[in-house]
Amino acid sequence: MATETAEVQEIKKASEPLFSKKNKKLLSDPMDDQNPITVQVLGICSALAITVQVKQAVVMSLSVLFVMIMGNLTISLLRNSIPDRIRIIVQLVVVASLVILVDQVLKAFVYDVSKALSVFVGLIITNCIIMGRLEAFALANKPWPSILDAIGNAMGYAWILIAVSVVREIFGSGKFYGFELFGSAADGTGLYSIGFMNNNFMILPPMALVIVGIIIWIQRARNTKLIEEN
Repeated sequence: MATETAEVQEIKKASEPLFSKKNKKLLSDPMDDQNPITVQVLGICSALAITVQVKQAVVMSLSVLFVMIMGNLTISLLRNSIPDRIRIIVQLVVVASLVILVDQVLKAFVYDVSKALSVFVGLIITNCIIMGRLEAFALANKPWPSILDAIGNAMGYAWILIAVSVVREIFGSGKFYGFELFGSAADGTGLYSIGFMNNNFMILPPMALVIVGIIIWIQRARNTKLIEEN
């Protein structure tokens, strides 16, 4: 009787919907309440360095998305066979292999963006968001939840990068995704003909920190649960 009950419970546990309420939270929480950049304050370096242009931010976001999904999936599949003493080394090897693959693909197909991103593609290996999710989630959960966790955290990281880069590119260069919005600054057409000037401060790294700070302020003003008590 006890065996039958255990089998029924196992069947119920196995029949959990792919997008159950619990799984949906893995996708939604990192977009807001558990955002890796604005709440957990991880991955700040790339948010400051590669958000001058939207194109760079999009490519970096897609790169991190690929590495996180494949990294979480790999570690989750291997979780029962990884010795505890070398788990960090195994995680680093997995992430490093994926980053090398991404780096070579970028160099082959979008070399100009790869050159602009410079060393920051390689630094994905040490991205605290990726290593944190591998250690805290993928190592203890099944593949499907691990994939959803990777997608959620990568998208939470991505929307901050893209939001910051949109503001910086529009007001710093007068462009959006490389397309001129206010006319040509070189030819003095459009708004530039009446004295409009780009704000060069916007393309400097400190301005990225200011924009991230504004996003954090708005987020905490809207959700007071995120405000830390002294």
